[in-house]
Amino acid sequence: MSNIAAFLRKKDLRLNTDLGQHFLQDEGVLRAIVEAAKIESTDHIVEIGAGVGVLTKELTGRAKQVTAVELDRRLIDLLKEYTGNPPNLTIVEGNALQVSLPESPYKIVANIPYHITSPLLRHAFLESSIYPKSMTLLIQREVAEKICDQKDHGLLTILVSLFGTPRVVRIVHPGAFIPPPKVDSAVLHIECFKEPKADPKTIDELFVLTKAAFSQKRKMLRNTIGEMKRGMERLGEASIDPTRRPQTLNIDEWIRLAQTVSC
Repeated sequence: MSNIAAFLRKKDLRLNTDLGQHFLQDEGVLRAIVEAAKIESTDHIVEIGAGVGVLTKELTGRAKQVTAVELDRRLIDLLKEYTGNPPNLTIVEGNALQVSLPESPYKIVANIPYHITSPLLRHAFLESSIYPKSMTLLIQREVAEKICDQKDHGLLTILVSLFGTPRVVRIVHPGAFIPPPKVDSAVLHIECFKEPKADPKTIDELFVLTKAAFSQKRKMLRNTIGEMKRGMERLGEASIDPTRRPQTLNIDEWIRLAQTVSC
């Protein structure tokens, strides 16, 4: 891992932190990511934001196939050089939020730009024909802890809870990266369910309700969902106290509310 700094200096590469380019240089963190992902020799791994290939190189040594997505054209040739461009590596130049994910089983393992955490989760879970078997992500610590918070449920907590079980594997301090970010990071692992907790129609309705409720999350549900068509009746049918606030509802309560008849 010490070679990465020398490699970047040799190539005179200036990283674009606006794109979230913070390259991992800590071998212990790299091991933690790979171990949490439980990579098998038959796995297809999708990596988002491969950079020059610090994580990619480890993935190609363990998985059957690795698809590495990288937006920055400057890095494509360096990615091939650093990894040795093995035959089981496919490099896709493009925006990960616009690239189609595989239509056969896969896992996502990535050190992602922090600003795409929420859009990437939506893309993987809501916009793709097949969602991943698991996701192992190096993301901002605060976001990872919010996703795992089972007392104060945010929109990401609800989204992830529909599709899998999240856990924080370890905290990662800024010195693990080149250049160091301004915040702590965390390795987050999401073990996905074989099937979502709800059917597509219920999930669509659930996000209509959460959008309304969380747009004014300090208000009681009676003042947000309660003002929707049959809102108060639906809260009653789902046995949810209308004086509660949206962040206090767990995933099962949101599903129950979404399953009430709205017309």
